[in-house]
Amino acid sequence: MATKGNPTIPGERDDAAAATATATADAGATGAAGAAAGTGPGVGAEAGAAAGAGKARKRPVAPKPGGRSPAPARNSWRSRLTRTLAGGIREPAQLLELLREAATRGLIDADALAMVEGSLSMGALQARDLMVPRSEMVCIRREDPLASILSAVVQSGHSRFPVLDGDRDDVVGILLAKDLLRAVQAGRGLQPGGDARRLAFDMREYLRPAVFVPESKRLNVLLKEFRGNRNHMAIVVDEYGGVAGLITIEDVIEQVIGEIDDEYDVEDDQDIRDEPNGRSLVRGATTIADFNAHFGTQLADDEFDTIAGLVMQQFGRVPRRGESVTLDEFAFQVLRMDRRRIETLRVTRA
Repeated sequence: MATKGNPTIPGERDDAAAATATATADAGATGAAGAAAGTGPGVGAEAGAAAGAGKARKRPVAPKPGGRSPAPARNSWRSRLTRTLAGGIREPAQLLELLREAATRGLIDADALAMVEGSLSMGALQARDLMVPRSEMVCIRREDPLASILSAVVQSGHSRFPVLDGDRDDVVGILLAKDLLRAVQAGRGLQPGGDARRLAFDMREYLRPAVFVPESKRLNVLLKEFRGNRNHMAIVVDEYGGVAGLITIEDVIEQVIGEIDDEYDVEDDQDIRDEPNGRSLVRGATTIADFNAHFGTQLADDEFDTIAGLVMQQFGRVPRRGESVTLDEFAFQVLRMDRRRIETLRVTRA
């Protein structure tokens, strides 16, 4: 049968077959010689067979005397990080574990670790976790005269106020303190003698629209909305549409970067600061002994060392910012929370 391809001359085909047979015989002879020389039975035969098949087999090379063996892989933090990243991080807890170990090794500082932890926790927290409760909201009524409004602004020290028309569930807008300054500068609502004149001041000219969010709003989504619509305050409503509290952009940012000090924070070198209105700002880490010495009380310190621990026991749980509790003859209002620790209290004699 004829085959495709280049034709082969009968004489050349016979010569090639003869050459192959000769090479195979030589390889077999070499194997036999190897066996006779004591190199091991079958070694030469195997070499001959390999040569006859046209394949070359390499012998393993023994390590040289004094040579170094490959060092085993070190179970270091870097190798574990590489393996974890290569396998994929599936849970935030895995990432936090690596970052905490990096912090212990000095690769990142404690502040950076706290910010990462706060950022990762935002997806799990809701507006109800950080909001100022409804009972602690400082509000202004739409029919209030300008003098009363200015007094509330100065006393509270806040910059934004919900404006009510009726009860606390009827929020009609937000009033900014800087807008009141424009009204005062323009002479609105004030007579030359300084007396407030209610009819000359129209609240509707200075109201800004209120933003309402549900209690279940996630903090990461809320922060994105704050940045998008350029609002700094939102009214939190419950499932029935009633006002549950309020939350500001500062509350959300503090969850990431920590507390932002303002005029209501106690100085680092001062645990108790008295205010002109008879109230006091007390650091949560203040010892009960120092509290008793300052206020002339006799609160027990056999179970807790700090005033924050005593107040926490009175609540029976982790309180929210703005909540109050009465202990002995004092009312304690939580002003600042550092995650699950009371940072600052406002103390008033009941």
